[in-house]
Amino acid sequence: MIQNNRIPDGSTQDTPVAMPAEDENQELPRHEARARTLEMLYEREIKHISCHELIGSLVVPADSFVLTLVEGVCSNVASIDAMLDEASAGWPVNRMPVVDRLILRMAVYELMALADIPLAVVLDEAVELANEYSTEDSGRFINGVLSNIALVMR
Repeated sequence: MIQNNRIPDGSTQDTPVAMPAEDENQELPRHEARARTLEMLYEREIKHISCHELIGSLVVPADSFVLTLVEGVCSNVASIDAMLDEASAGWPVNRMPVVDRLILRMAVYELMALADIPLAVVLDEAVELANEYSTEDSGRFINGVLSNIALVMR
């Protein structure tokens, strides 16, 4: 990090400031972990790389929950997409906006594999991510699709 310091003659001088060391064992809050997962899945999608390549390219190790979500989505993408195709009448997965598709994949994986996370939390987090990172209508769309899937899964 660079700090801009004013010196007596009125000019400024940039000086490096040491950042506090991050505790490698410290977990991110779940919402931040989901947002980081979305970023990583987006990077993978845009770069057309495997999850292995994505995770291997990380400079800073990812949070364990982030890794669980990224690896889970990557390992189950075919079955997740099949569920999404069935639940999103008229909107095949390949026609969905990228961010919406990735949020839905992440949430469906949570519904499939992480039964300890309450349904309401999965739905709320997915809608919140859609409201933050996608279009005005995405939250409603994602809520509707996930509600259809939740009826079958939980």
